[in-house]
This record gives sequence, C-alpha cells and structure tokens, in this order.
Amino acid sequence: MKRYLFQISFDGTKYHGWQIQNNAITIQEVIQKCLSTLNEGISNINIVGCGRTDTGVHAEEFFFHVDLPAINDMSIFKFQLNQMLPLDIAINNFWLVGKDFHARFGAISRTYQYRIIQRKDPFLQQMNTFISHDLDIDVMNSCAEKLMDFKDFTSFSKVHTDVNNFNCEIYSSFWLKKDKQLIFTIKANRFLRNMVRAIVGTMLMAGKNKIDLNRFCEIINEKNRSSAGASVSAKGLFLTNVEYPSYE
Repeated sequence: MKRYLFQISFDGTKYHGWQIQNNAITIQEVIQKCLSTLNEGISNINIVGCGRTDTGVHAEEFFFHVDLPAINDMSIFKFQLNQMLPLDIAINNFWLVGKDFHARFGAISRTYQYRIIQRKDPFLQQMNTFISHDLDIDVMNSCAEKLMDFKDFTSFSKVHTDVNNFNCEIYSSFWLKKDKQLIFTIKANRFLRNMVRAIVGTMLMAGKNKIDLNRFCEIINEKNRSSAGASVSAKGLFLTNVEYPSYE
C-alpha cells in the first residue's frame, strides 16, 4: 500500500459537509465509494481530510490522504476518478507521499474567504450571501485587524465541540471590495467549528453600526458564544488554501 495526497475542489451546496455521517450525503462518502470501485471493490478505504467543512460550505482547495495499492499510471487514474465523481467534486492533482504524511495534522495554515454580494446577481447569488444593507467596510476592517490581537476564540465556536482548547493563531484578516463582491479573507493555523461564520456575523453587526470596535473586542474577551452575532449562511464560505511545509 502507498500513501497518496489528493488536491480537490468542491461545491458543497448539495452535501452535509466533508465528514461521513449517518443518513446524510457527504463529500468524503462520495469519494470513498468511487475509490473503492476503482480499486476493485476494496471496502476498507478510508480517506483523511485536511479538516472538516460544515453543510453547504465550499472548497477551492482541499486535501486528503489515503492508502491505496500502488497506482501505475497516475494520469489515467485521475481521469477515471474524475469521470466517476459528480460534476460538483473535482480531483485537481495528487502525489505520492511518505507513509507518515497526515493531511490534517501536517497542515500549517488554512485560509477561508466569505463572499457577499449587495445587489441581486443571477450568476453570483448561488454561492455568495446577499446582504442589501449598507455596510461600513472601514469598521469591519478595524474589527478584522483586531482579531490578530487575540488567541482564545471561544465566543466564535460552537458550544459542544470536541477540542482541547479554543486557541487559534490568526496570521491575516481583512475585508476587500472586489467588483460586485465584498470578500472577507482570514488565514490561521487552525479554525474552530463554525468560527468563520460566527466572526463574519459579528463583524456585520459592526458594519451595520449595531456595535462598535470596543464592543467587538469585549465580545471576544467574554468567551461566550451567546455574546457574538448570529452565524451567517454557509453558502458564502469557501476554503481557499491549505498550506503544508512540503507535499510534492
């Protein structure tokens, strides 16, 4: 058996996230079934993702590792796997890696974007969140910048979650207006469940002048999820980059 690292992208609209669940279709399940078919029905194939995504969240770049029998022609294998997968999941590339490589624990950073449109657009509305209110992007950028001063993000995490701590190191965080879109980009060493959507929901409160920068910081310090804003819709959230020391 050899270990391979796959780089993929997917539209998460029709799926209940990455992780296999009972009675719900997920990205992991669909890929594992296709890999099993390609490997003559091997039933114990288990792919390990670089993280979890919630229901409806998309990924422009996502990685998983898997142990498979040696693949003789990787280009043919990639073509066959893409042919079997639905149109909303794509295999972009894959590599042979060492047996100790781990797609989740080997990642040193992840980058997410949250994408908003502020006027109706039939070509963007399926994968962007529509918000008609005027938003103060300068205040929202001040909040985004302040995030890098904190480590504990309990206020932006789901209450019942299986983590040892709520500490994250945020490397960059900013809003940018681009054409018809308002895009929030955040890069960190790790993310808590629902974290980005809760952060965006709280920053939108600032953008609508419902809270100021001082209150935003107080919310983080309170370490209480009920203090923060409501989570925004999943459909505007994209995992855009996962960084490894080296995976080629």
